[in-house]
Amino acid sequence: MRFAWLRKQTANASPIKAGCGIQLVRQIFNAAWWVPIVLALTGTVDYGTGFIAFGLATVARFSANLYMNNVLSFEQAEVFPFRS
Repeated sequence: MRFAWLRKQTANASPIKAGCGIQLVRQIFNAAWWVPIVLALTGTVDYGTGFIAFGLATVARFSANLYMNNVLSFEQAEVFPFRS
């Protein structure tokens, strides 16, 4: 929400294009959040292990979002690889 407001307020309204490598890291980061759920539901890992792995992935995403929203500037946040 804050970044959408900042994008409207800046004179340069065009979005900053992230590189191909950063986009790949974002896709892997987002897929890693779903992997424990899928593995637990298919029976590949037991539910306890899936829950712990999902919890750790959620804490990592939460920490990355807190860092991005509270520390980085608008330009830095646009190319931050650990966005969800």
